[in-house]
Amino acid sequence: MSDELVLYTNPMSRGRIARWMLEEVGQPYRAEIVGFGPQMKGPNYKALNPMGKVPTLRHGETTVTECAAICAYLADAFPGAGLAPAHASRERGPYYRWLFFGAGPTEAAVTNRALGVEVSPERARMVGYGSFADVMDTLETAVTQGEYILGDRFSAVDVYLGSQILWGLQFGSMEKRPAFEAYGKRIAGRPAAVRSQAIDDALIAEQQKAG
Repeated sequence: MSDELVLYTNPMSRGRIARWMLEEVGQPYRAEIVGFGPQMKGPNYKALNPMGKVPTLRHGETTVTECAAICAYLADAFPGAGLAPAHASRERGPYYRWLFFGAGPTEAAVTNRALGVEVSPERARMVGYGSFADVMDTLETAVTQGEYILGDRFSAVDVYLGSQILWGLQFGSMEKRPAFEAYGKRIAGRPAAVRSQAIDDALIAEQQKAG
């Protein structure tokens, strides 16, 4: 099975994003659960992902890490799912823009805020995201252009950046602005999102029962 899709993940990780994307794609895949600690940092798994983190996606002989890259790769590998705009379309630019905004400024700003790292105004130019407020205002712009980030079309950007917004609302690492909450409700009810969440939640319950 040279084209087999294998997701290396843990249900209590960003691997949930990759599983949601796989459920949206609709292709058969196999999930390998990787435990935190020695297994994830061990030589066997680090041969796949030297960072010793999840998720990692294998598609035949291709290995992809980093959630944004996994989402973008799957959208292009399976165009029939309609999760990425055509390369020559006007939407391709905004598609890249918001994917990388999620992987760069959003991730950094939210992580720093959660860790209690505050950037002083005079040093804002030293960080790629400027300020937490700048990122929140820009995200609000992104989710108010239409039903989805690319307007009327759901895409891989909504899986990736949308997951960050949903988590931020759930765990209090993002401001609970009405625009974020309305957008979160629109994407969280998608069948693929519901399926992926149920799978990972069941795995967490199994782990808790076993341990």
